[in-house]
Amino acid sequence: MSREESDIEKPVVFSAMEAAKICGVVNQTAINWIRKGSLKAFTTPGGQYRVYPEDLIDFMKRNKMNVPAGLIEKTKHKPKLQEMSKTVLVVDDDKAFNDIICSYLKGKDESLDLHQAYDGFDAGSKMASLKPRVVVLDLDLPGVDGVKICRNINGSPDSFGRPSVIVVTALEDEYVEQSCMELGVFRYYHKPLNLPLLSKTLAELFAEGKSSVPS
Repeated sequence: MSREESDIEKPVVFSAMEAAKICGVVNQTAINWIRKGSLKAFTTPGGQYRVYPEDLIDFMKRNKMNVPAGLIEKTKHKPKLQEMSKTVLVVDDDKAFNDIICSYLKGKDESLDLHQAYDGFDAGSKMASLKPRVVVLDLDLPGVDGVKICRNINGSPDSFGRPSVIVVTALEDEYVEQSCMELGVFRYYHKPLNLPLLSKTLAELFAEGKSSVPS
């Protein structure tokens, strides 16, 4: 193994059972939190849930649980480049609407590093290369639909950099919305989009200095 490879610290993750034990609940309770989107997790190729320490801490703080000192120690690390960036990828095949979103967000925060994609294939390519902090995602896309993109992000966190996904869609389908939340989407907004709300959500996310803002 090269020195570069040995210098890369492997991320600490918890199983749903371990997260449940830390929170003082049974395993099924933690699984229910994950499925509802309250506790952020990703799925392994074998279908098992895994939770990063910083996401578990954020969940526990929001629910006024006592956070063990040992858990906090696991999150003490040098900020990653993605955590310090303000890269946002806006994915919508309506180019005019895509431009409106980007123009509005840039007007509210000039420090944002905004990028655009107009179909599912382009979105996947740009996520892999940019590893954005946030993806503002339409679901009804040509090429690869938004739900599949959410599934790809959830199943391959290392490939796409674990971005926070904010869905913006005209679809009125409770099953689709539930599926997205189970895949780790943090905000699910319906069109017509409330642009000030979207801007506020981004501001809160970046103020936290993390890669996600669980709902």
